[in-house]
Amino acid sequence: MVFMASQIPKKPQIPAAPPGVGSDDSVVLERRTQRVKPPQMYQVVLLNDDFTPMEFVVHVIQEFFSKDRETATQIMLKIHLEGKGICGVYSRDVASTKVDQVLAASRVAGHPLQCLSEPVE
Repeated sequence: MVFMASQIPKKPQIPAAPPGVGSDDSVVLERRTQRVKPPQMYQVVLLNDDFTPMEFVVHVIQEFFSKDRETATQIMLKIHLEGKGICGVYSRDVASTKVDQVLAASRVAGHPLQCLSEPVE
């Protein structure tokens, strides 16, 4: 059996404008730029004590903070004269790792050298 349509199908009407254009219910998305702040930086500080040899402090600064001998000596003298000295400024994780490395090296060598990190203002 073959069925035939009694009428020719009509073509769908093409709207004059896409849906939502010109009507009050349209939504427009705007791209907003994201403002990302740089990470908080931390300074690694060595503290002075009366028992750690100056030469060991210079060695620690050279090894863990990649300073040349002259710069390491200047930092060591600042620690000795002012009570503390900044060895470097890093992100929080790197600063924490540097503190742990310095404390471990000073304990292995038998020195009470203190090191800490504090946020940079």
